[in-house]
Amino acid sequence: MTNQNVVLPDIAAAAAMPRGSSGRALFACRGAAVVSASYLAGAAAAAHVPAIRPCTSWVVEAMRASSPTRPHAAAVASPVDGECDAWTRKHPSALGSFEQIAAAAKGKRLVVFLDYDGTLSPIVADPDMAFMSDEMRAAVRGVAKHFPAAIVTGRCVDKVQSFVGLSELYYAGSHGMDIKGPSSNEEEDTKVLLQPAREFLPVINEAYKALMEKTKSTPGARVENNKFCLSVHFRCVDEKRWNPLAEQVKAVLRDFPELKLTEGRKVLEIRPSIMWDKGKAVEFLLKSLGFDDRGDVLPVYIGDDRTDEDAFKVLRKRGQGLGILVSKCPKDTDASYSLQDPAEVMEFLIRLVQWERRRSPSAMRPRV
Repeated sequence: MTNQNVVLPDIAAAAAMPRGSSGRALFACRGAAVVSASYLAGAAAAAHVPAIRPCTSWVVEAMRASSPTRPHAAAVASPVDGECDAWTRKHPSALGSFEQIAAAAKGKRLVVFLDYDGTLSPIVADPDMAFMSDEMRAAVRGVAKHFPAAIVTGRCVDKVQSFVGLSELYYAGSHGMDIKGPSSNEEEDTKVLLQPAREFLPVINEAYKALMEKTKSTPGARVENNKFCLSVHFRCVDEKRWNPLAEQVKAVLRDFPELKLTEGRKVLEIRPSIMWDKGKAVEFLLKSLGFDDRGDVLPVYIGDDRTDEDAFKVLRKRGQGLGILVSKCPKDTDASYSLQDPAEVMEFLIRLVQWERRRSPSAMRPRV
């Protein structure tokens, strides 16, 4: 991965401008080449600042939706077995369909994107304890040796880098608002490629302090500062307290119109009100790596969260790429395939590397 010929952008698009901005472009990496005027212009045209939805009911409904209880059809029989079967037929196992995936990848260059929590590591009560196993790390290292690979997560880049411990990867943290890549400088492992929400840092820090103070009365609630976004975890909060917690979060955000509220897996996400998400991060990385307009490239994105749907939608819209949802429960998704848990993700990654070695037995680290 360190040999990839990356074309870096000089500025982030105008989509990054907070309300009241003077119109200045946000500098991501001075002195680097511009990706393309059309790419930046497209991002700028997409920018808008949506208002926070006023009703709290959608928040609570989303909180419940992020806590599904229905198992796959392979689980104990239940009245929803027919629904599970139909869902599995529509989103078959990526392991069971591996030969089909391999056929789609024939003659193409794979680019692998991976979510972290719930994909490479198990979901745990304490987000600071979401460690990946040594076996998973070895599997991801194997992937990075044979394919361009990136971690795309809602986590802070520094945090997920400390968990993964692999400098040869690209990292897109804060839902793609902090993108870093391998550095040729021996004194640093990674270099900043893009930070489209840099001007929001002061308001995010203010909102973090306010949320910490407001939610401290809710047992089990935890506010995590992911640099360019905030996460309010409610995995350990009694369901009876979900509505009051949602009210607390919404009350804080009334003072921060520059921020918007979205939902993830057992977490409420507070982000800058710009048109940027994991899907935009995938598009940016493909463009930066020189893979955007090539028909011989097959992006593969694996993730488990609602926020990963933005990436699945991008791949589906492109008509080029495969989304793989990690879930034991049927849910609406734009992914093409499914895997049940991180153990299956690891098995899939290992098989992917084995397939590539058979396809190119003499290949070492790939080059563009």
